[in-house]
Amino acid sequence: MATPRTIGIIGAGAWGAALAQVTARAGGRVQLYARRPEAVEAINRERSAPNLPGIRLCPEIIATGELAEAAAADVVVLATPAQTTRAVSSEVAPHVAPRTPIVITAKGIERDTGRLLSEVIAETIPHGRIAVLSGPGFAREVASGLPTAVTIASVDRAVAPVLLESFAAPSFRPYASEDVRGVQIGGALKNVLAIAAGIVIGRALGASAHAALTTRALAELIRIGVADGGRRETLTGLSGLGDLLLTSTNPQSRNFTFGEKLGRGETTVAETRTGGPLVEGVATAPVALRIARRLEVDTPIIAAVAAVLSDKLTIDAAIEALLSRPLKREED
Repeated sequence: MATPRTIGIIGAGAWGAALAQVTARAGGRVQLYARRPEAVEAINRERSAPNLPGIRLCPEIIATGELAEAAAADVVVLATPAQTTRAVSSEVAPHVAPRTPIVITAKGIERDTGRLLSEVIAETIPHGRIAVLSGPGFAREVASGLPTAVTIASVDRAVAPVLLESFAAPSFRPYASEDVRGVQIGGALKNVLAIAAGIVIGRALGASAHAALTTRALAELIRIGVADGGRRETLTGLSGLGDLLLTSTNPQSRNFTFGEKLGRGETTVAETRTGGPLVEGVATAPVALRIARRLEVDTPIIAAVAAVLSDKLTIDAAIEALLSRPLKREED
């Protein structure tokens, strides 16, 4: 397959617009799909994405309100929330040519079924070639051209060079992987664990507690990932450890910020369901806990977050439960 000439990005939110910048800088001609006509007009007329104020978009990016136009590209990038992946990909499917690479960028697990997003796409776009882009990157920094490295995973080895060329820009470095499961598990679970890290900061438990929490969170991420078929080296790489470090320490992370505000008593879970900011970890937490139990993997931090988010435990009770767990060896 020749290097693609067109990149279709479905979703003109902050991350979709940022990846449009990346692929345009990499030499692609970008069709950026937005549902709202005012977003299409702002991008085409003012070179401005509504969710990235102050960032001037590359001239190679053309916004469209026609889904078929963006989905007919050489590479299709899904830049929509995890829990809408099934619905959006079902809309996209009739317009995608056979064997087109479909790049998943959302970080989550389907709440109702417990399926990874690659499994959802295999059902909705069976004629596509599935890939996953994940790793430590904030949309504004990526769009601004600040240095970023990510992982692009696909079990189809022929897809890797195409996608590396499509996304490799001067300040955006993609690494290839075949570990589709590990990359997705790392990206999804770090959202849940970042909420826990935010709670620690919001409760003013100190830097030592934050470091301990993040370290033990990584252990849980690796345990689940390996038990579910991922590779340890993936989970200690960009899409596991790298993404966890970023989202567990920085207020640009919506999951971390939500946890911090939750810890301070400044927000509630209900606000994320009634027009508040999208916090993927809220939807992923109960699914992650179900997966851990199915795999018989011990994940006390994920269990505590799920209990707090479902009002089964107060934050203080969850902290007490974690601190009173039986003593054991660190590697267990």
